[in-house]
Amino acid sequence: MEVVLKKMGNSTALVVPPPVLKDLGIGVGQHLRLDTTADGRIVLTPKRKYTLADMIAQCDARAQPPADLRLWDVARLAGKEVW
Repeated sequence: MEVVLKKMGNSTALVVPPPVLKDLGIGVGQHLRLDTTADGRIVLTPKRKYTLADMIAQCDARAQPPADLRLWDVARLAGKEVW
């Protein structure tokens, strides 16, 4: 399928036909990552939305906390924090 770049204000836009959006399962407002390859190809990848469960699953529960974390327990108030 051939598409044409179009001028939109000070930007250049690529109009993606609805059948392509449907095939890819993406739509208006979808965040995408844009990369290029050495041979001049453009690669668009849907940006993944992480849930809290996804992020927790990546954590190592046996990992030691950072050394500077203890400083939070002894730090003096610097503004209008409620303690």
